[in-house]
Amino acid sequence: MKETPKTSEADAQALPSSEHPKHTAHNPKVAASEADPEALPSNAEKDPDDWTTGGETMTGAQASYLKTLCEEAGETFDDTLTKAEASKQIDALQAKTGRGRNH
Repeated sequence: MKETPKTSEADAQALPSSEHPKHTAHNPKVAASEADPEALPSNAEKDPDDWTTGGETMTGAQASYLKTLCEEAGETFDDTLTKAEASKQIDALQAKTGRGRNH
């Protein structure tokens, strides 16, 4: 049985990105954004108004975190927000409370 030569980490760093062993063409488990981080913007960088699913009901995780932020900020929690609206309110309340920014 013929063995495939292994690429050392030092050799891999010298390869062009398209030939790097972690590149998506060689390893489909690596996300496209990891292979080329500037290829697609992450949701953290994308305006919630532009989200495809922004009009859907907020997720359970958003609701839970938003409820905590509302309690800390003395704001009323609105359980009818969409994903996009919840994201915007989370950003605003994080800025107000300082939570989620440094801890």
